[in-house]
Amino acid sequence: MAQKFFMRYKEKENLNQYWFSENTISALVNEIESLFNEGFIQIACISTPSLYFSLPEQVKKCAKVFDIDTAFQRDPGFVFFDFNHPENIPDNFFGFFDVVIIDPPFITREVWEKYARAAKVICKNTGRIILSSIVENAMMLEELLQVRPCLFKPSIPHLVYQYMFYTNYESRGLSVVNPEIIE
Repeated sequence: MAQKFFMRYKEKENLNQYWFSENTISALVNEIESLFNEGFIQIACISTPSLYFSLPEQVKKCAKVFDIDTAFQRDPGFVFFDFNHPENIPDNFFGFFDVVIIDPPFITREVWEKYARAAKVICKNTGRIILSSIVENAMMLEELLQVRPCLFKPSIPHLVYQYMFYTNYESRGLSVVNPEIIE
C-alpha cells in the first residue's frame, strides 16, 4: 500500500512534507491494526497521509486524514486541517476518535501546543495517541500529551535528523528496534 502512495504523491518541501519509509509505515499499520482489533476503531491521522493511505481498507473506512494539503481532498476520509486553527475542527469530531496519530510538519513548542489542542479535542478520554518528533521534545510532549518515547524509531529518508515515536500507552509493536536505524 505504501508503494502506491509514494508513486502517487511526492513530498512537498514547501509544506515540510516528508514521508516515513515503507518499513516504518508497515510498523505503524501493524500497530493501528492491533489497536483496531482491540476495539479502538475510529482512527484520526493528523498530518500523516502516508499512513492513512496505507491502511487496509477495513481500517481506512473507520479513519480520517486531517491535512492542509488539498491534493488529498478527493478521498472521502479527508478533513481539511490547518494546524494554526485547531478551533476549526468540525464539532462532530469532538471526542470521537479512539486513536490519534500525529506527525506535524514543524517541531516547535508553539506548533506542538496547537497539535496537542487538536488531539485533546478529537480524542476520546480513553484514546490512544501516537506521534513523532525529535528526542529533544520528550519532556514537552510528556507535559502536553502525556506521551513517552518508544524504542522503535521511524525512518524518514529525506529528513536530516532522527525522530522518535511517542505513545500514551504501552505499545508492543513499537517496543522493538527498527532495523533501518543504525546507531
